[in-house]
Amino acid sequence: MTDPTEAAPAAEPEEKESLASFIWFVVKLAILALAFRSFLFSPFSIPSESMLPRLMIGDYFVAAKWPYGYSRYSLPLNAPLIPGQVFAGLPERGDVAVFKHPVDKVDYIKRVMALPGDTVEMRGGVFVLNGEPVTKEPIADFVQPVDQHLLNAAALSGRPSPCSWGGLEEQRSDGQRQCRYMRFRETLPSGVSYEVLDFGESGADTWGPKIVPEGHVFMMGDNRDNSQDSRFPARSGGGVGWVPTDHLVARASVMVWSTDGSAEWIKPWTWFTAARWERIGDGV
Repeated sequence: MTDPTEAAPAAEPEEKESLASFIWFVVKLAILALAFRSFLFSPFSIPSESMLPRLMIGDYFVAAKWPYGYSRYSLPLNAPLIPGQVFAGLPERGDVAVFKHPVDKVDYIKRVMALPGDTVEMRGGVFVLNGEPVTKEPIADFVQPVDQHLLNAAALSGRPSPCSWGGLEEQRSDGQRQCRYMRFRETLPSGVSYEVLDFGESGADTWGPKIVPEGHVFMMGDNRDNSQDSRFPARSGGGVGWVPTDHLVARASVMVWSTDGSAEWIKPWTWFTAARWERIGDGV
């Protein structure tokens, strides 16, 4: 008669092999995810109002990593594993691009407005590219409901209104507060068209002319009077100045999630009620 206790040790190597296989599977999965995020697509979120009306606080989108090539800034934590820049490519004027701030290396997102060698200028709020004013036409006002993101931004900045500078706070008949902004459509010579907000003459509405240096691009936010962009000298937490092309990280592609900031982790149903479903799936 066989003693069952004598057969038990035979299962131990199999259990160890199964654990090792599982750990190796997890490692391979992590490597695959890291490679996908580093070289194909990566997720980003919007923390500010500088790209209104196209991008709002609480938007989450994926961006393609290959259009501008790869450098250390393509990798998590800016790991210095890629010498210089490989497979480099210039963006198209009008691209919405993620890049590393030239000073503090934080992710920023702005619109590419000019390429190396272009002459750029602002004349009374009109963008001038290579001596030609870009077409700028007024369209219907942009109206944004006051949500938790706007309330948080107002509290953080100490401003009395949830609307950013230049916005008119209103109250609808149903009691909902909203912000109204003057909106325009710009069209570049290439035919690329997009919407911008502009609230009249401000300090950066007259600027230049200047020539974009080689190896750099000129970036602007679509919320023209509320964007620290290439019109301002590069400084940590502020303007970006001329952006080196090897600091370009990705081209914004598709909105994958958007929330108004009212969700609470302990209330799972609010994850759905807070979603801006109409924005999900839109191209950026």
